[in-house]
Formats: sequence, C-alpha cells, structure tokens
Amino acid sequence: MRTALLAWAFACATFGAVPAAGAAYPDHAIRMIVPFGPGGGADIVSRIISQRLGAMLGQAVIVDNRPGGGTIIGAEMAAHAKPDGYTLFSGITGTMAINPSMYKRLPYDPVKDFTPIAMVAVGSNVLVVNPALPVHSVAELIAYAKANPGKLNFGSSGIGGAPHLAGELLKSRAGIDIVHVPYKGSAQAMVDLVSGHVQIMFTGLGAVIPQIKNNTLRPIAVASAERSKAIPELPAISETLPGFNASTWFGVFAPAGTPPDVVDTLSKDIVEIMQRPDVGKELLEQGYEPWVMGPRQLGDFVIEERGKWAKVIKDARIPAAD
Repeated sequence: MRTALLAWAFACATFGAVPAAGAAYPDHAIRMIVPFGPGGGADIVSRIISQRLGAMLGQAVIVDNRPGGGTIIGAEMAAHAKPDGYTLFSGITGTMAINPSMYKRLPYDPVKDFTPIAMVAVGSNVLVVNPALPVHSVAELIAYAKANPGKLNFGSSGIGGAPHLAGELLKSRAGIDIVHVPYKGSAQAMVDLVSGHVQIMFTGLGAVIPQIKNNTLRPIAVASAERSKAIPELPAISETLPGFNASTWFGVFAPAGTPPDVVDTLSKDIVEIMQRPDVGKELLEQGYEPWVMGPRQLGDFVIEERGKWAKVIKDARIPAAD
C-alpha cells in the first residue's frame, strides 16, 4: 500500500498531477517524448527547446526518451496520450512522413493522431564520396554515373532510412543507376565508404566533419533545399536538380484533440524561442538550423512530405515491412 501511494505521489509531482478546476495552463510539468535515445539530433533539438519553453511557461518541460522500433514506440505512446497539453512529441521526417509507406500497419497515423504545434529545425544531410571517385560536383557525379551505369554503389544505415531514401531520390531525379548497399548502422557504412567498398553516401553533416577535414571523404553537396549555414561554401543539390530536398526536419506535435488555446500558447512560445539568436547559434554548432512553421503550415507540410516519400519508396520498389 505504501509503495502504491509513493508511486502515485511521484506521478502527480511530474506528469500526472490532477489540475484544479479552471486552473490556467500549464499547472504542472510537461513531458516531451523523443523517439530516440539521448545524444541524437532529435534529442539535442528537443533539449534546446524544452529548457527555454519550461522557463517561459513556468513549468518544467521534461524530455522523455523512448527509443526503439524505428521510432514507432515513442510515436505510439505520444499518439495515445491524453490530449491535454501535457504530452508533446518530437516528430521527425522518418516518423511522420516515411514510416507510413515503410510499414504495412502502424499503431499511429501521423495526420489523424497528432496535432501540429510548430516546425522547429532542419538538419542538413550531406552527399559525400570516396576521394578516389573522380567527381567534385553533383553534375560530375551524374555524368560519371550515366557513363558507368550500375557500377557505383551508395551505402546507407539500412533499408528505408533517410540516407537510403535520399539516394533513391537522387537516382530518380537525376535518372542514374547506382546500387544501394544497406548496412546495419551508419558506422559500418562509413568504414566501407572510407575504404572504398562503396563510393557514395548521404549522412548527417556532423557525422563526417572529421573525415572531411582529414580529406578521407570529399563533400559534394548538401541535400537541404538551400545551402547550409554550417558549411555555406558547399552547394545544395537543388542548385543542379531544382526542388531536390532530402533534409531531416524536426517538428513538435501533440496528441490529436489537444485544446486549440493550448496549441496556440505552445506554438507562439516555441516560434519565439526558435527565432532567438542564441538558439540559432546553439543549433548551428550542432549542425542544425532553425526552420519555423506554425501549426497549419506544418500540418500541410507533413502531408506533402508523406506523398513525396511514398512516391520515392514506390518507385524504388521497397517492400513495406509487417
């Protein structure tokens, strides 16, 4: 009995306190579910936001890491949480736009089960090649691939991940034949890229800065819609292939049915946070940039992204997992 009472008291002190009738929002701690472990991009961005949002709201915003299942575990937990404004979700490209086409059944629907709050940041994926490959630009890579169909390999961290689909998008948009080689994680893929077993790879900018500085990999372009402020001298693929965008974006969502006034409060505060110079500087140091949208714009964008990646997956004939 005593154990049960202690557990109840702890829950009330953190996420589950019962608000007094008519109490102003928020009157207790908010949790932000991140579908990854500590240290990754979504976790970094979420912690930058949560610290400042907590200060603005006068209540703690606690990051709750729930990794596993290709982000499905965390997404399902957030989607089925009580829609009272005390559970937020850190949604990224894979979770909200790619997973619906990669799985036959999902325990959540990115559109029906979530309320958009705000788009917050974007991370630039970079296209890198082994230095032995005689190309120094996207145009040269396309020309070389067309002259050598099926002879170039691109590595990725696994089937259906953002690096894989970025490569498939490049194949489709450029009309080239390059062979996908999936690995069990980005570290193994990176080893084979440096050693020359694969020649091409899309990866997060922060992951390859040491190799770029040591000239063990050659950066060709960033996969974001525009040049990255973190490495502005590197062109964007879109400068050669207009409209190309395979960046990783980060948004804040809440369970569907969250009260409109709560959504409005959260959205305004988060947008204000993301427009602060110190936040932009901190994100840039981690390889990310602020990218702000309000609820309606974010909702429309998720639907657009879902359609884009569904086509890429269909064209690449990637089978959906059970």
